[in-house]
Amino acid sequence: MNGSTANPLGRRTLLAGAVAVPLGAALGLGRGGSPAAAAGRRPGSLTVTGAAPDRGLTTLFDGYSDSGVGWTGADSTYSVRLPDGRIVWIFSDTFLGPVHPDGSRPQDTPFLNNSFVVQQGSRLTTVHGGTADAPEALLPPDDDGWYWAGAGMVGAGTLNVTYHQFHRTGTGIWDFAWLRSVLARFTLDTLTLIDVTPLPSDVPNLESASWLLSTGGHTYAYRVEDLGSDKYLHVARVAGDDLRAPWRFWTGSGWSADQTASTRVQAGVSNEYSVTRVGSEYLLLTQDTTELLSPHVVAYSAATPTGPFTGRTAVYTTPETGADGSYHNGNVYTYNPHVHPELSSARELLVSYNVNSFDNQDLYGDVSIYRPRFVRVTLGSAGGR
Repeated sequence: MNGSTANPLGRRTLLAGAVAVPLGAALGLGRGGSPAAAAGRRPGSLTVTGAAPDRGLTTLFDGYSDSGVGWTGADSTYSVRLPDGRIVWIFSDTFLGPVHPDGSRPQDTPFLNNSFVVQQGSRLTTVHGGTADAPEALLPPDDDGWYWAGAGMVGAGTLNVTYHQFHRTGTGIWDFAWLRSVLARFTLDTLTLIDVTPLPSDVPNLESASWLLSTGGHTYAYRVEDLGSDKYLHVARVAGDDLRAPWRFWTGSGWSADQTASTRVQAGVSNEYSVTRVGSEYLLLTQDTTELLSPHVVAYSAATPTGPFTGRTAVYTTPETGADGSYHNGNVYTYNPHVHPELSSARELLVSYNVNSFDNQDLYGDVSIYRPRFVRVTLGSAGGR
């Protein structure tokens, strides 16, 4: 994902043609499927008929970043629509302004581990802790480590955001480890922090929550078991919309109060992914982490929120990645795509993903690298409806 100092570590072209590809039968499971999915493959009715950059949102965030008046780049890129219509964009490692006329950042630019950007129409504003002269993260680092954002939602009359606390284990670029996950609640009007509550964190490497989905009277928390090169989707849920309620964990056949009973549902997911209800189906969208630093965004479908997710299909290939990408820089990589349901429709999904570089100086030399990209993915159905 990212880093605890000003060294974010984040966790290519469109599909050729607009060919309708059934999610239930496109590429097979390959390395990304689970044993349950392989045994229970079913053809899905959804298809991907096209994918193209969303110029409107990309231009909006690019212009805000280039202005240097607040947020100038970050990763994670979750979003929540508030009851008054504003959209809160939830970010992890964040650079603030200014920006030089040549598109570079000062070496002493402010750097925070988490922030919000609030969108009201075409106007963006930055929300962080501390003061304008001494900005801090909304959840600032403490003696135990720093916080990166997870998914958010409006629930129980507040804005709920999950965060993951990490700490350093050495001096190397990847020398950090997850400690625990927490729930931070913010007021809906001023986005002021109310309180922080620990979330289930007893199982090593099993973080909560990569995604949140409210359906059928429950809120489903989609988790990631992060073993480095191997990552697995797990599912938990609570009754209603208050994430402080007792959690239950999917065992593969039912729900248990025992955290250790949680089972692997899907392999090959990214640290951030999404599970979106589309009609009567559930669409899992993720980076393909069965390949090292893959530029490929893929999707699966399921009949229930707990899977099995089957029928891996290609959705998009990020154009920025690697020496052959748009930056012609082998250090540039992409990661953590997910859907934004509040800005999507039944047949068109808004997807974001993050761009980063293994060379920290690239992010200071070119402000355009480290900020989200947005893509519109068009869906159809197997019957062409």
